[in-house]
Amino acid sequence: MNARATFSSMELSTADDWKAIGAEFPATARTLPDRVLAHLKLLDGDMGGFPVDRYQHSLQTATRALKDGQDEEYVVCALLHDIGDTLGCYNHFDIAAAILKPFVSDANLWMVQHHGIFQGYYFFHHIGLDRNMRDQFAGHPHFERTAEFCALYDNPAFDPKGETLPISTFEPMVRRVFSTVKTSVYKNSSTVAGAAA
Repeated sequence: MNARATFSSMELSTADDWKAIGAEFPATARTLPDRVLAHLKLLDGDMGGFPVDRYQHSLQTATRALKDGQDEEYVVCALLHDIGDTLGCYNHFDIAAAILKPFVSDANLWMVQHHGIFQGYYFFHHIGLDRNMRDQFAGHPHFERTAEFCALYDNPAFDPKGETLPISTFEPMVRRVFSTVKTSVYKNSSTVAGAAA
């Protein structure tokens, strides 16, 4: 059995407690891609009234980005952009962004975080919302990137006959993207540094 911390309140913790916790962290970090991919698969069969299920939509979005020559990080963002649908009915894009934040560029993070509003350009007018809601971000450095993501990849990825590559195409990409922490309060922690090794 592995050593465990002994505190009942974090304020009572010691360096030895955190060594015990830190010893467990690398295994947890290494298996993060497995958990992310398992959660993505929860979208399989979740139609939500759409022409394709949310899993196929995610795969189709990533397929379109990959076939168009986008880099690996962008493709992973395309794959995971709607992963929050199962937990965040009202803010799925925030959940996807939170999962991706430590591993992706500011541009890709902003794109995922705001795609829900930008995608609204194509349907908000049908549900009583302003389809031009995205205009509040006019002039933002990542406005065009996000508009393009929706126009080229997210918006047209509801086609039951559209090309949809299998998850096995994207799994190695997810593993590589999630192997390098770019931004995190814990990035300079010896525990996190050890996990990345």
